Amino acid sequence: MEAKTARSELTQSAIVDVALEMARLDGLDSLSIGEVAKRLNLSKSGVFSRIGSREALQAAVLDAFEKTFQQEVILPALREPRGLPRMDAMVRAWLARVDGPHGNCLYVAGAFEYDDRDDAMRDRLLDGVRRWRGTLRRTLVQAQDAGQLRADADLDQLIFELDGLFTALVREVRFLRTPDALDRAWTSYGRLMAPVRLDAAPSIAPVPIP
Repeated sequence: MEAKTARSELTQSAIVDVALEMARLDGLDSLSIGEVAKRLNLSKSGVFSRIGSREALQAAVLDAFEKTFQQEVILPALREPRGLPRMDAMVRAWLARVDGPHGNCLYVAGAFEYDDRDDAMRDRLLDGVRRWRGTLRRTLVQAQDAGQLRADADLDQLIFELDGLFTALVREVRFLRTPDALDRAWTSYGRLMAPVRLDAAPSIAPVPIP
């Protein structure tokens, strides 16, 4: 019984992995039970029995994306001191993640897919984006408290421009395929923060996540 359960969980993990890769390339709306089954050489009923509906598959993919986002962007940055060292680490990891071979960000791409809809998936995406922006804000507030960031810095404006930078990098990497997009994005981040930061600018540039 335990072996059967383990095989089922392994298959479910493979289903979500394949679906996540599909969503990264073609968007959440591209997902279908049939296409996932085809790619894994499974029956549609086999996929459905482990995942459920197409909507459940989309939700599982978003859960997997958010878990990976936490592991690759947020958790490593928490090892850094509070404030701008942590902020720099988060931005560096985010930029490097987007410029990697699996580089799309569902928070960015999903905003364009679901911007004019009113459904559960839009609400899930919106919640994730707001939590990410909330993390950025808390980190900037900590930087102000630590005397690393000017007390009169407009945090809403900084977050607005950071979000624009993230969106621009996705387009440069995915659509325009600009070879030095990562370097340009890191330079833009430095220019954005320079007028308000009171500590030394970071010297370690991001590198793509393989």
